[in-house]
Amino acid sequence: MFIKSLKLAFIACACSYTLIAQETQNISLQECVEIALTHNLDLKAASLRAETETIQFKQSRNALLPSVNANYNLGLSNGRSIDPFTNSYVNEELTYSNAGLSINTILFDGFRILNTLKQNRLNKAAAEMEIEEARQNVVLDVTLNFLQVLNFRELVKLAETRLITSKEQLNRLQKLQEEETGDPVAYHDLQGQVALDQSAVNDANNSLNNAITDLKFLLNTERSIEASQLVLLLDFEPREKTADGVYEAALRHLASVKAKELREEAAAKGVAVARAQYTPQISLFANFGTNYSSAARLFQDAGTQTVQTGDFVTVAGTDYAVFTQEGLFDALPISYTDQFNNNLNSAAGVSVSIPIFNGFQAKNAVQLQNVNHDQASVVLEQTKRALKQNISKTYADLQAASKNYHFLEDQVRAYEESFRINEVKFNLGVSTSVAYITSKNNLDNARINLTNARYAYLLTSRVLDYYSGVIPF
Repeated sequence: MFIKSLKLAFIACACSYTLIAQETQNISLQECVEIALTHNLDLKAASLRAETETIQFKQSRNALLPSVNANYNLGLSNGRSIDPFTNSYVNEELTYSNAGLSINTILFDGFRILNTLKQNRLNKAAAEMEIEEARQNVVLDVTLNFLQVLNFRELVKLAETRLITSKEQLNRLQKLQEEETGDPVAYHDLQGQVALDQSAVNDANNSLNNAITDLKFLLNTERSIEASQLVLLLDFEPREKTADGVYEAALRHLASVKAKELREEAAAKGVAVARAQYTPQISLFANFGTNYSSAARLFQDAGTQTVQTGDFVTVAGTDYAVFTQEGLFDALPISYTDQFNNNLNSAAGVSVSIPIFNGFQAKNAVQLQNVNHDQASVVLEQTKRALKQNISKTYADLQAASKNYHFLEDQVRAYEESFRINEVKFNLGVSTSVAYITSKNNLDNARINLTNARYAYLLTSRVLDYYSGVIPF
């Protein structure tokens, strides 16, 4: 009867779970990953860093173009100042204005601009690869947390089934106690076992809730997520690739490695950029300008007049003043537009800047960039070494989890038979409660260990898929 009622309980639980699943919308691993890729803040931060690198690349590319600048000034001066029209001192209120246009282009600078462009192109590519790295990390984290939720969900089911079994035995013993035909020791032992199983259910539910919280944190969404909604077709297939094969695949597909390689190449270009400070810079320039002054005047002929010079001549003892003819001119202001047209000037030429001594700035800059390059090389090597170590450990964990799973399958089958025998003997009253509880706990713990081993295999398998560049769904 007990076995039959237990089977009915299992069927009822399965039917209830099926009805709940039909009422709620299932959420697949792919859907969780898509939500995370849309809302994850780490991925958004990586995208913003890539935008910065893109802008810097555009800026370095535009540095190849000539620089063109225009200027315009308009001012009012009082007192003694220099008239920009005549370059002479005047002592009056003066309105002045000037405008200019300058063009400058670098013909040669030791390939500094070109190497800077190449460096920023590499940094841009590295930033884009870091977006892919962030995306891959999000996929991996969501996958592992998703599996963690499924694992704890299975452990909750095992704990609840364990509690159901204990309660049914306790109910049976309680009836015997009421009929005064049961063993009080066995009854109280089962009371303690029910309390222990209730605690296990509570702990399992708490672990499940924490796992769901972690998953929602990764998804960065307020969407309600229940453990019963998560669905995933689980496989338990042996892997063909070796640890070395996974490592070689990781070097080809893993974005974190490619990003570090691009950063190392960019750092090498940084050394070439710094070395350009040792070379002369040759530039071609051209300037155009004009000006205006309110003191500027245009003098127009207005006839002549006779004026006394202040000199005298003596004729026969009589002094006579000396007169002369001088021209008359009208001072007319020159318009703003005419002055700007009349005062145009231009200059063009070649400029050569030769570095002789700059306080060892060039030398220190080269040394600093060499250090940056060495650091980037070390980071790349550290990434590869850590990757190889992690893959080797993960592969070993996978092999161990696979073996443990098969060992624990045998253990579960053995304990199932042992518990079946002990349950029959306990129900018939020919076995003690201690033997029954021990057998029951052995079976329950074996089932828990088997579930943990199964999900440990799946977790490590997904990690190796991540290293190999395989999408986990």
